[in-house]
Amino acid sequence: MQETISREKALTLLRAYNQEPFHIQHALTVEGVMDYFARELGYSEEADFWALAGLLHDIDFEQWPEEHCKKAPELMREGGCGEELIHAVCSHGYGECCDVEPVHEMEKVLFAADELTGLIGAAARMRPSKSVMDMEVSSLKKKFKDKKFAAGCSRDVITQGAERLGWTLEELMERTILAMRSCEAKVAAELDALLN
Repeated sequence: MQETISREKALTLLRAYNQEPFHIQHALTVEGVMDYFARELGYSEEADFWALAGLLHDIDFEQWPEEHCKKAPELMREGGCGEELIHAVCSHGYGECCDVEPVHEMEKVLFAADELTGLIGAAARMRPSKSVMDMEVSSLKKKFKDKKFAAGCSRDVITQGAERLGWTLEELMERTILAMRSCEAKVAAELDALLN
């Protein structure tokens, strides 16, 4: 797997189409989560590539929600991204907004972790600590079962994501919480620096 553009260029590209702090925070979080999983699953040499896919996965969502994963290839090609990275980014919308199937393990992780980071983030904001550092799988499972909570986070996609990876739902939740813990402070610091 080839890293096609620098992280700095990728961040500039993301920010060209994303101004909402919420969307930038989500992009940085999924970037950190993907970096964690790359190292955790034995793909350390590809960690930068995994992280770039996480950073850019929603590049088109803020301005073109109706064309999510359809507008992304054009924006990414203009920004100098390679086809492998474009495929990875688009594959996280498989079955929802595009027909690019997640094939590589990295794409399956992105597919599974994207929606789940949203749910975990929403659950963390409800906690007194506002953090994932003290979150347990048991409390996340309650939020997962409550369909009204963070209703925009598709439970079907999260469940499918776990199945594609051959993991239980609980295992996916536990690993994604750990992944988010690994980058929570860094994401908060970078978001603060970017917005202030």
